[in-house]
Amino acid sequence: MITPSPLQPGLKIRIVSPAGKIAREHVMPAVEWLENAGYTVELGKHVFAEHYQFAGTDEQRLEDLQEALDDTDCAAIICSRGGYGTVRIIDELNFSNFIEYPKWLVGFSDITILHCCLNNYQIPSIHGAMPRYFFNDEGAPNENLTSLMQVLTENTASYEITSNEFNRQGKVKAELIGGNLSIVSSLQGTFYDLDTEGKILFLEDIDEFLYHTDRMIHQLKLSGKLDNLAGLIIGDFTDMKDNESPFGQSVHEIIADAVSDLTYPVCFGLPAGHDKLNLALMFGREWEMEVHEKGTILRLM
Repeated sequence: MITPSPLQPGLKIRIVSPAGKIAREHVMPAVEWLENAGYTVELGKHVFAEHYQFAGTDEQRLEDLQEALDDTDCAAIICSRGGYGTVRIIDELNFSNFIEYPKWLVGFSDITILHCCLNNYQIPSIHGAMPRYFFNDEGAPNENLTSLMQVLTENTASYEITSNEFNRQGKVKAELIGGNLSIVSSLQGTFYDLDTEGKILFLEDIDEFLYHTDRMIHQLKLSGKLDNLAGLIIGDFTDMKDNESPFGQSVHEIIADAVSDLTYPVCFGLPAGHDKLNLALMFGREWEMEVHEKGTILRLM
């Protein structure tokens, strides 16, 4: 793994919009905060562009992200939001300069495709909050931002998670990978498909039907992606939907059933994903995961 250097004041951060469109008021408070913290912030030319549901055309989004990837003076790229659209430009991106001069890439949801891509290039990245989610309802910096900045500037993290009835106890040390379940599932059979062998897999999602989730989990199982994990971490599954005829199981029950014949530790309920609290996770680096009777401890090693 080629780990970028910890982010320090004075360095440049670029903000780009590779997927869904976003309003200026959901980005500029974060820009102001980062600048007050001592960073130079540069916005992509098309951050606030609109093309249907996208932040500009494919060409505009590609241009901004490619410039950020190629910028040797840039220390971190923060995606403005997820939504949908990164898959439309991923094959046109050139990562050769980025691999030679790696930098942090931050985001979640649709940005999972970039995390998976960088994992294949053996470069860590950060699943964490994007600018709209840096502040509480009163406009003050929240734990999302605190967590993200700690991982970015110190490359450390330690979380204690409440016990869950579906947890499976155990202790492991392994590389953490994953992201949004819908994206991870959709990437199977592509260059961006994750190698899960011996890894801790993290999954989260939003606004999915329960039967869709069941199908995606079983797709991962049928493909062997769940067989040889070191561990499994289930984050937030937010605003899940059911049919008129109920599916009959909760998300946690669906996943617990799917891995019931396997033996690695499983943690349910990590506050990461599409909910108010979104703790930052560094993908591509080793974490210690200890699931015990009273809860789970996660430590970035």
